[in-house]
Amino acid sequence: MLPPKGSDTMSALAERAVTPASALSLALAPGRDSERARPWHSVTITPDLAAIAADWRELEARALVTPYQALGWIAPFVETVGAAHQQDFRHAVLRDANGLAQAILPLVITRRSGIRFAEFIGGKHANYHMGLYAPGFAAALDPAAARAMLTEIGAGIGGLDGFIFVNQPVEWQGVPNPTALLAAGPSPSGAYKLALMQHDCEGTLKRAMSTHARKKLKNKRNRFAGFGASALVRAVTPEEIERVIDAFLAQKAVRFATMGVPDPFAEPGLRAFLRGAATIRPEEPPALELYSLDVEGRSVATYVGAVQGQRFSGMATSFDMDSEIAKTSPGEILLVDLIKLKCHEGIRVFDLGVGEARYKTTICDDRDELVDTFLPLTAKGRAYAWFSRAKRVAKRRIKGSPLALKIAQRASGWLNRRGRRMEADEG
Repeated sequence: MLPPKGSDTMSALAERAVTPASALSLALAPGRDSERARPWHSVTITPDLAAIAADWRELEARALVTPYQALGWIAPFVETVGAAHQQDFRHAVLRDANGLAQAILPLVITRRSGIRFAEFIGGKHANYHMGLYAPGFAAALDPAAARAMLTEIGAGIGGLDGFIFVNQPVEWQGVPNPTALLAAGPSPSGAYKLALMQHDCEGTLKRAMSTHARKKLKNKRNRFAGFGASALVRAVTPEEIERVIDAFLAQKAVRFATMGVPDPFAEPGLRAFLRGAATIRPEEPPALELYSLDVEGRSVATYVGAVQGQRFSGMATSFDMDSEIAKTSPGEILLVDLIKLKCHEGIRVFDLGVGEARYKTTICDDRDELVDTFLPLTAKGRAYAWFSRAKRVAKRRIKGSPLALKIAQRASGWLNRRGRRMEADEG
């Protein structure tokens, strides 16, 4: 699924992006000392995803890429959530002397407080933020070359105050992530993961989970079984996809209302994104998989996972909070059953995404370290980068203290509930 060019304005932008007047093509002269440190021949910037789809697919097949930069994830996000918010996209393609794509950085231009900066597409819905890189290309970049790469991209976009890249993996598949080389410091949270032992699912869980945790889960399963026949269901047909999305969004709405914070899954375009990315098509597998744990045909927990290669990345999960079944932790039961399923299917890594949660530390025995990069290009950008970095440092400190985190969560919930009451009174 690729985003339609849509408006005449977007069509014009796409056409201009491939003309010398507006596309940035910076060729390095043969024999320059910087060639070895800068393993690209040209940089091209375009807002037109369809124009580079073939390059994207070819690179993705051999690249270092997380599930959140797969074309099957980016394309439906751009045409649904992106379109609903009128986001401004720029895709940077770096090519070698033969014109072969060696890297693609999918970017969205954000304007905030008078500052115009670029960040990776996906926002809070993408757990990992990075570009797509040919392994040899990424390995050849040092911090100076990574900075030069972003500086050239910034010049090609034009009018940019800087780059803000958060939640970047330090490395991917054992290769350093180029933009993470410029990191200002660790992200507030890491991302939990589990290496799956092929076709030895029980061995995997026994390695990762303590004896006490496995015993507790067994007791929960016994209580859960008392509610009736259950099944782990993957949504495949359009009807099943809609049913699971309905359950997921309803369960999330209740959860966030209980917490007293805004529901990020209620934003415009999100339902259409889930539907589009999970739809099975003949030409390519879906980027998202939707699962439901059903009891007597009713969904009591759901799971949304992003898929790329041999990695399954947990994007979001939910469970029914309004029934007695909730006391048996149906979300954990679903997750363990899904891990077993993916183990049998040959998936090698199962990650649970960014953020702290008891169930993550219970099930996972490893994590991806994440870092944040703030690269200013102007004086305004330097001030905003300093401010953004300070906010992330404060957030990390709060998350590192259970007491501070609990106070912050309660304060956030109280402020949101007070805001809604004031809006209701004014209405």
